[in-house]
Amino acid sequence: MFREARPDDFPDILRLYRQLQPDDPWLHDGSDAETFDRILSSPGLHLFVLDLDGAVVATTYLNVIPNISRSASPYAVIENVVVEEALRGSGLGRQIMAATLEAAWAAGCYKAMLMTGSREPAVHNFYRACGFSADAKTAYLARPS
Repeated sequence: MFREARPDDFPDILRLYRQLQPDDPWLHDGSDAETFDRILSSPGLHLFVLDLDGAVVATTYLNVIPNISRSASPYAVIENVVVEEALRGSGLGRQIMAATLEAAWAAGCYKAMLMTGSREPAVHNFYRACGFSADAKTAYLARPS
């Protein structure tokens, strides 16, 4: 079942994020839980999960961003796409991505964007199969020095 994350999903989402970014430092000050709560309560921010028989097996994070151009149509940024490692290749990724895109379109978004740092051809093929084009725009990334 595709659904919005609930407060009790926090440990499962952290577990999935650890699979995405295993080298991220563990936070012990509660800031991760505070941020999770802020995401859940903020309009336009949607943390989704795929629940399979009561277990959270995938997650996506949809940001619907207000916009003045494009007839004041919002756009979407999708982040933190993760499927449980043992279940990758089973179609769950396509399922959660299709539902996430449907949520973006239902919110009136005129486009949805995502970036991946992966160099794995399978990851790029997955996003193409979900309807994304690597040729439509050029992404640039800046980080604080």
